[in-house]
Amino acid sequence: MMLCIGLPAGAQNITVSGTVEDATGEPMIGATVLVDGSKEGVSTDIDGNFSLRNVSPKATLKVSYIGYKTETVRVEGRTEIKIVLHEDSETLDEVVVVGYGTVKKKDLTGSVSTVKGDDLVKVPTANVAQAMTGRLAGVQITTTDGSPDAEMVIRVRGGGSITGDNSPLYVVDGFPVSSISDINPADIADITVLKDASSTAIYGSQGANGVILITTKTPEGGKTTITYNG
Repeated sequence: MMLCIGLPAGAQNITVSGTVEDATGEPMIGATVLVDGSKEGVSTDIDGNFSLRNVSPKATLKVSYIGYKTETVRVEGRTEIKIVLHEDSETLDEVVVVGYGTVKKKDLTGSVSTVKGDDLVKVPTANVAQAMTGRLAGVQITTTDGSPDAEMVIRVRGGGSITGDNSPLYVVDGFPVSSISDINPADIADITVLKDASSTAIYGSQGANGVILITTKTPEGGKTTITYNG
């Protein structure tokens, strides 16, 4: 009789609490802790703590956070669990051009859109602005009239002034320029558009209407390659 009573007691669900930290021991705020195979889950608090009720002793927890590798932890009957998340080096070590220099992707908080130079050359046009049309979210590109050599008007997230100039700031290889119409699309490695105050703050008032960063192709060591596009 005592054995029969003990069996259902051992099968009862438990409350699992714990903390989520990074590799340096700092608490992870807002990390997601889910019970694998169910919709039950919570987010860690300001101290990295979490608590899950009614969890099977044999359940598996999945812990995730943006920029970190997802960790899978078996409960195995434990009520207190410490989980350590490690950075995903494949994404966090990517370099993004911001301001007059570069930063790691993990340090970038601004809203950014990028188009590669290989995509630009697919468009049969000699104008960079025309090649960018429809390829960058939040960027509107129009013409002043219908002539082939008409000036291209670029607006990042619309215009912010009625009487002032709403043109974005153009930066080519780290140097501000007044126009990008004289740049050959085939010479461009990539174009990055900074669209919010966080990413454009380094430019001051010049970046109020957005910033368009253009990086041109640079020579690479190895076999000489010559291409022609006419």
